[in-house]
Amino acid sequence: MKNEIQELYLSNKAKIEQEVKQLELAINKNSFYRLAVILFGGAALFYSFQLENLLLVLILFFALIFLFAFLVNRQSKLEKRSDYQKALLAVNVNEIALENKGINIYDNGAHLEDNKHPYSADLDIVGAHSLFELLNRSTTKSSIAVLGSWLLQDAKRIEILMRQEAASEMAKDMNWCQDFQAKLLSNLNQKLDVKSFLATYFQSDDFAFGNFFMRLYVKIAPFFFLSTVILAVFIPAIAFLPVIVGLVHILWPMINGGKISFFSSRIDKVGNLLDSYAASMELVENRTWTAPRNKELQERLKIVGSSDSVSQAFKKLGKLINNLDARNNMMVGTILNLIFLWDFKQVLAIVDWKAKYQADILESFDTLAEVEALVSLGTWKRNHPDWATPVILEALDTPLQAVDLLHPLIPTAKAIANTYTNEDHEIALVTGSNMAGKSTFLRTLGINAVLAYAGAVVPASSFEIPIFHLISYMRIKDNLNESTSTFKAETGPHEVYLRNSGTAPR
Repeated sequence: MKNEIQELYLSNKAKIEQEVKQLELAINKNSFYRLAVILFGGAALFYSFQLENLLLVLILFFALIFLFAFLVNRQSKLEKRSDYQKALLAVNVNEIALENKGINIYDNGAHLEDNKHPYSADLDIVGAHSLFELLNRSTTKSSIAVLGSWLLQDAKRIEILMRQEAASEMAKDMNWCQDFQAKLLSNLNQKLDVKSFLATYFQSDDFAFGNFFMRLYVKIAPFFFLSTVILAVFIPAIAFLPVIVGLVHILWPMINGGKISFFSSRIDKVGNLLDSYAASMELVENRTWTAPRNKELQERLKIVGSSDSVSQAFKKLGKLINNLDARNNMMVGTILNLIFLWDFKQVLAIVDWKAKYQADILESFDTLAEVEALVSLGTWKRNHPDWATPVILEALDTPLQAVDLLHPLIPTAKAIANTYTNEDHEIALVTGSNMAGKSTFLRTLGINAVLAYAGAVVPASSFEIPIFHLISYMRIKDNLNESTSTFKAETGPHEVYLRNSGTAPR
């Protein structure tokens, strides 16, 4: 079955590569059309000036603007489709590379390493060549932290079972999971924490922008300007009027450029990221879930007292940011301000958006982080269809039962399966000659317990385990501050404890 999954990834890769080629061809054609509009449109406009026909000049001028805007919009859509397909391609290529070379494009969790953690270093949970490196499919900082906490912290039985069920539902829908991953891939290796950035951004005093007159005039500005243009066509004596109004529309935003730049220069860096958040949240909102945890997460993405969903709110902000970003193109920005007072219009809309959605947006980042972590568990389960879903035992005194248990970081062809139970003992003494596999066996038991408590499948025929508190003491280092030599450390106890947590799981 595992080979079938890899064949599916290879098939997806071939189809997507063909789609990317077609999109790149369409993008190149559209760029050529834009150049043609500039060259031939500019020549036609110049010729119309020579005829001294104001009506013809205006018709050509606005026709060129709308045609060029159409091509720019089309270019943007084509590039977005291309970026999405390239992200989807990267998702499939990554699954193939992970299987063949063990190389993962996602974060390996090295920053989560803690030398004082009771088992992380001994069991290779985070960092290079770790369990986290193979398991992780999270791009956002928040989700990486969530997945890390599942591997490094204790959990209650009911929480583990809900993760198992949620991940299992996702594992069955590869298209949905890959769509979700592709939409968030732009966050990969992103150093900016978008949630923290927005929280700080929203607290700024600069959001007190605009007054009653500005808000009122921005609404009527395009109608007022076009009215003066029409009057000038029929009454040549007042041809100066649209010129004056146009200059006011251009100079007024320039005078307030400092305040406007607060909105454009700071938040435009997260514009594309917000689009990716919106698209991924929309996938969660629109799917029909059956697992209780997935239903709960979907419910969290609803905005109380509003017909809008969180994804719609994100889309609105992303659109406003992209609209404001048009001011960075001098020609386009000047034309938009000339007609619409574009900068003021977008900034005032962002201020209104913040007042309406701020609280719900910040909370939604935590929800999305958990969904992304569950996608990691779901992908892990899909890629290992023959592995067992651990049975999390309710009674603390119920014995651990592991049948044909393997180490998940050792290739299956090289790994040796072990069957173990502590049914007739509380303490196990593992003995044997050097290089016989004692440490590997202990690590196998420990790392699979970590996987089980995270809610993931394990490489075994069956695995039943109660809630233990894990402690490992195997990789010992000398410590000058504690006067511990390497010899003293190495001759000390090398153990893995599976100790009951002391409270019954709920």
